[in-house]
Amino acid sequence: MYNEEIINELAQIFKALADPTRLKIIYVLSESPLCVHDIANLLDMTQSAISHHLRLLRNLRLVKFKKEGKSVIYSLDDDHVLQLFHQGLDHVKHD
Repeated sequence: MYNEEIINELAQIFKALADPTRLKIIYVLSESPLCVHDIANLLDMTQSAISHHLRLLRNLRLVKFKKEGKSVIYSLDDDHVLQLFHQGLDHVKHD
């Protein structure tokens, strides 16, 4: 059995992925690294709302960022995040 800390961290990841907006963010970042402004435009949301979601995703190590001049560019943290997303989609689409 896994220890309580690992189970709790996994539960936090699944909670974060249970939010439709966060899944949309994961999807758009799977296509291309983007800044908050571009994500907000694509999802028709405020930059503040997107930043809030990105902060949570970043804290769970689902997304990462790098600074390019004055811009902050977000991307998926690693391939595991994309695999989680695709596995979930495959499960939902499976008959």
